[in-house]
Amino acid sequence: MNGSLSPEPKTGPLVGLTVIEMAGLGPVPLASLILSEMGADVVRIERQSSDRPFLQLPDDCNLDRHGRSILKLDLKQPQGVELVLRLAEKADALVEGFRPGAMERIGLGPDTVLKRNPALIYGRMTGFGQDGPLAGRAGHDITYLALSGILHAIGPGEGKPIPPLNLVGDYAGGTMMLIAGLLAALFQRTRTGKGQVIDASMVEGASMLAAPIHAFMAAGQWNDKRGQNLLDSGAPFYDTYETADGRHMAVGCLEPQFFAEFARLLPLDAHFIGAQYEKNLWPRMREEIATMFRQKTRDQWAEVFAGTDACVTPVLSFAEARQHPHAVARQAYVNVGQFERPAPSPRFSASPTAVAAPPDKTTLDPSAILARFGISESDAEALVKSGIVGQ
Repeated sequence: MNGSLSPEPKTGPLVGLTVIEMAGLGPVPLASLILSEMGADVVRIERQSSDRPFLQLPDDCNLDRHGRSILKLDLKQPQGVELVLRLAEKADALVEGFRPGAMERIGLGPDTVLKRNPALIYGRMTGFGQDGPLAGRAGHDITYLALSGILHAIGPGEGKPIPPLNLVGDYAGGTMMLIAGLLAALFQRTRTGKGQVIDASMVEGASMLAAPIHAFMAAGQWNDKRGQNLLDSGAPFYDTYETADGRHMAVGCLEPQFFAEFARLLPLDAHFIGAQYEKNLWPRMREEIATMFRQKTRDQWAEVFAGTDACVTPVLSFAEARQHPHAVARQAYVNVGQFERPAPSPRFSASPTAVAAPPDKTTLDPSAILARFGISESDAEALVKSGIVGQ
């Protein structure tokens, strides 16, 4: 470990870890945010000017910039590339999310960087991986889910596939797999002293999340047609239902004891209780459940099932979720800048995390940031004056 280079005391299990983030979109910035909130000192390298003005947010709301020190560099100039290499010499990890070959073309590929710091963990995030026939192709979450088989499995049986926001490919298959890879490589480094390159593919990461579904299919317990299975709305006791006010309730009573509680409270005809898994009864069961739910509003049904183990809950909007009594009791959301967002997760008993704040004068001051890497004030001023480092 190189020791924390952050000017402010940090808390969390990753205090002492220094990460360089090559600014991009989506999963890599979220990984950096999570690492920062766990205590890592993250330095974000941004372009001098953005070519994506339609995606820019004010700093108060821009989680891509929260919890970092930010350097704007001209990487088209050799001096800018050399500066990143100097920073990498004192860092523990570097993360990037560009297409394969992009970092090599600017002189910052892993071979070059690891020569300067053989202990560095070099994390690479792409849609398709660093090689293979699709490696150089553009894509987004929906692209990766389509090619993983996951998108085909999500949606009503008689309707079209429905993308689950960009949570599964970008953030679960991407962000979380990259973090898992970084932490595993850091652990190995404690034994070998050597760094390595992590090739994180969002298609493969999302596919790994679906490994249990592949196991169900191999055992003959999963139909490769959506809307026909236990967990994809095929079962009437694992689905959502519209209420009298046009809202919805979520039903997830898979176990017999929970289904019996659900049937008692709805109420559902008693003959269904012992026949929960008889598929020939599912169409009629679904019809009766739907009929019952249309008789009350969502909030009325929420009261009926409150405090029970029927596994029935109201379907909340994002705004409503922040105000739910359990979320309030757990302080699961925090105010940052001008908006409310989820609190850092998971929680640690001995090394609590801290909410990442928007950038301020300290985290935007090039001289202060570079000084933490052993670069003198006069050198920093010369880099700013030459335009290599932006103000």
